[in-house]
Amino acid sequence: MLRELTALVEQAHAEPLSDALLERGALAVGVEDAAAGSADEQPLYGEPGSALAHPAWRRSRLRVLIAAGTDPQRLLAAAAAAASLPAPCLESASDVADADWVRLTQAQFSPIRISDRLWIVPSWHTPPDAGAVNLRLDPGAAFGTGSHPTTRLCLAWIDAHPVAGRTVLDYGCGSGILALAAARLGARAVTGIDIDPQALAAARANSSANGIAAGIARYTVPEALPDPGSEGGRFDIVLANILANPLKLLAPALLARVAPGGALVLAGVLEQQAGEMIEVYRRADRALALAPWRNDNGWVCLAGRRCDRR
Repeated sequence: MLRELTALVEQAHAEPLSDALLERGALAVGVEDAAAGSADEQPLYGEPGSALAHPAWRRSRLRVLIAAGTDPQRLLAAAAAAASLPAPCLESASDVADADWVRLTQAQFSPIRISDRLWIVPSWHTPPDAGAVNLRLDPGAAFGTGSHPTTRLCLAWIDAHPVAGRTVLDYGCGSGILALAAARLGARAVTGIDIDPQALAAARANSSANGIAAGIARYTVPEALPDPGSEGGRFDIVLANILANPLKLLAPALLARVAPGGALVLAGVLEQQAGEMIEVYRRADRALALAPWRNDNGWVCLAGRRCDRR
């Protein structure tokens, strides 16, 4: 038997108190908006790897999973003291019935329909449409399951544009989901780039699980790419689903990878950041003009095609 306790905390205290609770034996800690479901609910936008200025809400609620024999008040007090914070008031403490946690976790991830022909399907689910292109992908250490709007936007772009016979670069590939989709939809060759060894390992495993030949897909670090001016250094389609600040810094590098007539697709950009991002890329290369392609839940996908004859 486990127990769950909840406590209301100030925004600035949520993260250090969560860390202190885990260090002192809490099994899991979640942070949620204490005003969720009310007119005061406040959305926070971010992804794994992003740096939110305030990774909590003005009034945050901690949900803490503890072993049955743990004293909730004592745990809160010890964690608060370790973090040099005042102890929060215990809001509630209740027993949690034994459960199949693997099954409950899996139940949170259902097949995701991108289009009539493209689905993302966890391995424990039967594909809803056996005749569709079903990418088999499970949640893991690397970002990218198709559940986040930025990933859905990129997948929808891939599905809506001809990729058969093209070369594709997935910059910041994470799980490899965008490269996988392009390969399954007929791309001649896909390359996934990431600086995280775990992401590259996950992408290779996912590629193998989806039956993509090693000769079609390659996953490596940025430094291993050929020079943009050499053979294999530029691509027909360059995809980057990262976040706004890295995308700005990477503008010259990404633009250099787009072949003549090729397409650049950016996601990880909030609607209010779109204008600035378009201007950054316009200043870096006037031969490729980005424009909003589609929006999803506050995020925007920017896309453009190179019109020069490099």
